[in-house]
Amino acid sequence: MPTHEDGNVSWPSLQEFVLVGFEGGLETQALLFAVFLALYVVTMLGNLTMIVVITLDARLHSPMYFFLKNLSFLDLCYSSVIAPKALLNFFSSTRIITFAGCATQLFFFSLMATTETFLLATMAYDRFLAICSPLHYPVTMCPSACARLVLGTYCGGCLNSIVQTSLTFSVPFCSSHRIDHFFCDVPPLLRIACANIVLNELLLFGLCGLIIVGTTLVVLVSYGYITVTILRMRSRTGRYKVFSTCGSHMTVVSLFYGTIFVMYAQPGAIQSMEQGKVVSIFYTLVIPLLNPLIYSLRNKDVREALRRLVRKHAVM
Repeated sequence: MPTHEDGNVSWPSLQEFVLVGFEGGLETQALLFAVFLALYVVTMLGNLTMIVVITLDARLHSPMYFFLKNLSFLDLCYSSVIAPKALLNFFSSTRIITFAGCATQLFFFSLMATTETFLLATMAYDRFLAICSPLHYPVTMCPSACARLVLGTYCGGCLNSIVQTSLTFSVPFCSSHRIDHFFCDVPPLLRIACANIVLNELLLFGLCGLIIVGTTLVVLVSYGYITVTILRMRSRTGRYKVFSTCGSHMTVVSLFYGTIFVMYAQPGAIQSMEQGKVVSIFYTLVIPLLNPLIYSLRNKDVREALRRLVRKHAVM
């Protein structure tokens, strides 16, 4: 590979990167492989189960479960963008990813992550309408409106992904071809750029911060109104059911938004790659695994639908 006099890789010749991943010997890599594989398999099974149960049970054909099914689909795709390549690299001697492969991985990772952020805010808005305006809810959240909202989340995610990917890969990577991470992400890629990246950093923090703050406000305002409405309810049973459903959503929102904020919307993100790797495991593999568990364990309707499906197939 051609180099400059100072030993740096020249921009025109850089056709591939090396994903450094995690340090450690063969035993450490084997342990990490087992952990990643277990997380990925459970994530796939959990989210596929949620999609199948919601699709097959007519009682779950409502806006809330339509959004939940899309959340499971996003989590399934989200993990699949990262985990397979990471698993292959644990026992690979080269850990190479092509320039095009890296750009593709970053694009779809950013697409899924941003779309999920918007979808969680949409789910909060859905709960707000269902609880605070129950009479207008069936008309406001008709199937076509739900479909448009989901399409809007993907459009927002796609727009952010295009901006982040194009800006990141518009800079020359001539200082190194080794990415200090287990997948292609903006912060580790900017660390190996040899151009002025101040604008990229500002846009990363600004755009991600705007998305996180904006969607967080939607969630907080929605649940502010929901809390007031719940406290006015006279029925303890109704109050418990609403709190249970909303509690599941707030748990998912807190976990996802919290880790995304630590990684992308705070000043130390680019300089702290070791911390970033740990945080990245949490929001790329652990949270997609937890989401179906949180919703299924805390949601009586989902548990009953799963039992009906199991009994139906047991009889057959």
